[in-house]
Amino acid sequence: MTSPISPAAISGTRSALIGWRNAVFAVFFVAGLGLASWMSRVPAVRDGLSLDTAQVGILIFGLSAGSVIGLLIAAGLLARLGARRAMLFSVSLSATGLVLMGTGVSLVPAAPFVFASLAIFGIGIGSLDVMMNVEGAAAERAIGRTLMPLMHACFSLGTVVGALGGAAASAWQVSVFWHLVVMAVLVLGTIVVAVRFIPAATPTGETTDAPQLAWRERLQGSLTVWRDRKLLLIGVIVLGMTFAEGSANDWLALASVDGHGLSNTDGAIVFGVFVAAMTVGRVIGGPVLDRFGRVPVLRACAVVGIAGLVLFILAPSTPLVFVGTVLWGLGASLGFPVGMSAAADDTQNAAARVSAVAIIGYFAFLVGPPVLGLLGEAFGILNALLLILVLMVLAGGAAPAARARS
Repeated sequence: MTSPISPAAISGTRSALIGWRNAVFAVFFVAGLGLASWMSRVPAVRDGLSLDTAQVGILIFGLSAGSVIGLLIAAGLLARLGARRAMLFSVSLSATGLVLMGTGVSLVPAAPFVFASLAIFGIGIGSLDVMMNVEGAAAERAIGRTLMPLMHACFSLGTVVGALGGAAASAWQVSVFWHLVVMAVLVLGTIVVAVRFIPAATPTGETTDAPQLAWRERLQGSLTVWRDRKLLLIGVIVLGMTFAEGSANDWLALASVDGHGLSNTDGAIVFGVFVAAMTVGRVIGGPVLDRFGRVPVLRACAVVGIAGLVLFILAPSTPLVFVGTVLWGLGASLGFPVGMSAAADDTQNAAARVSAVAIIGYFAFLVGPPVLGLLGEAFGILNALLLILVLMVLAGGAAPAARARS
């Protein structure tokens, strides 16, 4: 295993480092933009396909399953293609999935077709998730500053823009097809430009021209990390916080509509407030983490997130729905980026470690949508959200595992 990329490996110039950092920012942004463009239209998709709550959960399972497949293949794609081409491949898959989703909702309405399209989209998003976190951790180490929360803030900013675009499309009665086609073009066009500033070497330090390890050796290295107890506890942190974040992505707009009686447009706005709160939490997260450390910050996030979730569920008025949404977003904001940074602390086999933690986190995306959908159908969507509280408590309890290496 070769050493991680250093500043010298990318020409040793400050401009090269800044270009690398900004390119990673752009990748995070377009990932959030594409995901939120879909999530913000879930109520319209539900109406267009005439689905009940449980069926919506099954539909979203296609995205979750595809994402897990993407996570599993990401390390191999990075090793074989290098970061530039691997990211371009993943985003191309995601853009294709967006166009197909719009087709299956607006032009030829068919839930199975949308399910398959979500799986394609998920493969692209899931593999990109590992790639951009590994690349982001490498850039963070090369620059020597805490940047991962800010990178995830760019993801959240992308979700804000995507949510606002979805709300505008809903208000102006733009079809899901044309909305997602425009987003697909923006996402793909941005990544084509951004990857030019990604170093030609992979985050593990291997150039795309270098001999690659045999697949058995790569597989063995990937499996070895699962025996690391500390890494598994980091995965618990990511699992709880990802469940809190992913549940909002999947169900917040619909819970606002069905649980609190808001319109589809207002539901998209509530989702926009949530991702805006996530963005704020991640923008301020770097300095806060540098001052107080990972463990106290993660515990505080768990407390704030739990308070916000309870307030959202029990809110007797619309203003309190928004207050609860803000607290929920702030509480869930730092779990995933801190988990990724903690997983990448050990630069040996960093891609496999980040992939392992991401797989644990994405388990929330895999089981969350159908489980919450079934619970929501039986007990109401707001009551179903109580499941998130348990996982957030576990995440707060596992916080010491994320303590930075001395």
